[in-house]
Amino acid sequence: MALEVETKDCTALSDAEISEMAELVTGENVHFDVGHLSKQRDAWVLITHVRDGAKLSAYGFCTLERVGGDPTVLMGAGATRRSARRDSALRAMMTDQLRRAVLAFPDEDVLVACQMADPAAFTAFKPLDRVVPRPGYEPNGEDRAWGRRLAKRFDVQGEYKAREFKVYGDGGPSFVLNHTAPRPEKIDPAMTGLFDGFDTANGDALIAFGWASREDLAKLL
Repeated sequence: MALEVETKDCTALSDAEISEMAELVTGENVHFDVGHLSKQRDAWVLITHVRDGAKLSAYGFCTLERVGGDPTVLMGAGATRRSARRDSALRAMMTDQLRRAVLAFPDEDVLVACQMADPAAFTAFKPLDRVVPRPGYEPNGEDRAWGRRLAKRFDVQGEYKAREFKVYGDGGPSFVLNHTAPRPEKIDPAMTGLFDGFDTANGDALIAFGWASREDLAKLL
């Protein structure tokens, strides 16, 4: 069965849908309850739902805006169901949000950014170029400036260290893209190393971003 994707205004998000989203992932260090998600509804513009039949497979808040003058897709709290199709659900959600980006920002490269607490979340960035941070790459001053801009825009709680792109939490949740791998042992150890020392229960997170080229975005139309 094909996955169905819908993106709509957060103002159209019902209490029943928020309850369904809160139940998507439970019993983990990173978990957004009804209270957290209700506040996210007020903080973001768009919400994407991915369904496998009647069952919710993924969701993600986002907004399209200019940050530092550049067109940007900002991704807020999001999660995928712990199923065999989780990667497919994440790709479907990303594709829909990128399609909206090319409609909002035609003929421009677009920055895509989110917070992460697990290396598997980099799966969302596979269509992107110039991803920061990444193994084997030494970020430059402009990269770190972007990290600081995004940390401010995400209104991170705790301490943000620009050279590490890491948020050291203050005990509350960081509103990350909550995605895990079916087989985490298959993840490149260098990628896993970006998350060394993380305490996800404390709200630690990695701010990551990459660029979608205008040429690749045009293929989504």
